[in-house]
Amino acid sequence: MELILVLHNIRSAHNVGSILRTADGLGVSKVIFSGYTPRVDDARVLPYLREKLNKQIAKTALGAEKYVENYAVDDIKAELLRLKSDGYVVAGLENNLDAKKPILQMKLANLSQIRSALRSKAVLVLGEEVKGIEKSLYEMMDLFLEIPMVGRKESFNVSIAMGIAGFYIMNLVKESS
Repeated sequence: MELILVLHNIRSAHNVGSILRTADGLGVSKVIFSGYTPRVDDARVLPYLREKLNKQIAKTALGAEKYVENYAVDDIKAELLRLKSDGYVVAGLENNLDAKKPILQMKLANLSQIRSALRSKAVLVLGEEVKGIEKSLYEMMDLFLEIPMVGRKESFNVSIAMGIAGFYIMNLVKESS
């Protein structure tokens, strides 16, 4: 399984660092930053802010920011279209959806269905910590994945959710094929 992550409008540099570290551990092939997501060596910001962001990301990435291929794009829709034309399936990680796209819950009973839907090349889109994926990006998704919640909270932290979904996609799903 080849997995690419898209971090769109993630607010926290610490979440970005944590996602990079987890992505490295799972074997994610690359991470794409878009929107206002903090990024490593961001040329768009003043040098002192760039240094501050780099330190914040590095605090939780623990060096993974140097090992996981990562880059930023200005037009995420164009990038997703390019990836789709290269054969990637684009999945949004979201919860509490009322979308017209298929929603597959990440449950053991759904492994073969998820594996069939994702094939061997997938992009997992993660959105803003509170509001989730921008509604304007919904049209770009081939499907949505949802982590079922059983507690009182409605969602996981975005970096934790990526770890759960990433492990599921990279390990459990390939075992079912």
